[in-house]
Amino acid sequence: MTDKYFLLVCDDVAYDVVLTDPGVRVLDVLRVVRWLTGLSLWRSKVLTTDLPVVVLGDLGREAAEIAVSALRDAGARADARESRAPES
Repeated sequence: MTDKYFLLVCDDVAYDVVLTDPGVRVLDVLRVVRWLTGLSLWRSKVLTTDLPVVVLGDLGREAAEIAVSALRDAGARADARESRAPES
């Protein structure tokens, strides 16, 4: 007997929030990253300097758009990208 594996496809696509450039107001972006992730100040600083970086992963579309909007309001360049499916 053989095992069969199926890839389930659903309507809910997961999104990643990707920070590509902190812009001029780096401290404001750092505060937003810290607020979004709940990380320490040091970890948030590391995230904002290692670019491009996935700040948040596996979010719904609306949540990802809200996070991107918060980052853009702080002066950063960010976008929501569809999460890549895990390679098998």
